[in-house]
Amino acid sequence: MEILRKPVGGEANIERIAERIFHESIRIAGGLKGLVEYRNLTWLPSLAEASYVIALKNEAIKTNREIAEYLGITEQTVKNILSADERAVEEYLKGERDKADEHIAGGLAKLAYHRIKDSLDNLEERLEIMEESARSLGVDWAVHVLSRIKGLDFPVDKDALLERLGGYRILGNPIEDILERIEFPVRNPAELLHKLRESIKA
Repeated sequence: MEILRKPVGGEANIERIAERIFHESIRIAGGLKGLVEYRNLTWLPSLAEASYVIALKNEAIKTNREIAEYLGITEQTVKNILSADERAVEEYLKGERDKADEHIAGGLAKLAYHRIKDSLDNLEERLEIMEESARSLGVDWAVHVLSRIKGLDFPVDKDALLERLGGYRILGNPIEDILERIEFPVRNPAELLHKLRESIKA
């Protein structure tokens, strides 16, 4: 399996990825409301644990033993999480199975990881296409913006964009002034370019 991105930033990066897996797992399970309705709030600690296991295995490329030592759990627990059949868990959540013999939290975390990775791959592909289109149209500022926001998670707020674009000027306008006139959050790169263009025209 390919990794989301190289594990730069050490523990902080792994924690961020584990949190994304955890939140996506909850969403797949029907959100917190769904967990309350089905009396499954007891899944939360297991989901947090499984999210870290999946992040450490796929992003930090840790062995089962290293993961167990890092998280203070047994190597068998790590193995159970990693060997969970996400499809069986998905069928259970959809009511297509009466019970799941698999490690439910592990299956959820694996499902979440795949969805996050697919979403990132699609976003990177869309960014490349948009960047090429902007270049062919001679819109230099759009090419510059797209190249700077690669790897940025959407939706984004003003502060996140300022970190990437601070100090840049579009057609003589400071990006700081342009972003002040934009409504946030911005849902995707295409919307960002549209809002930047409209703000410049205003």
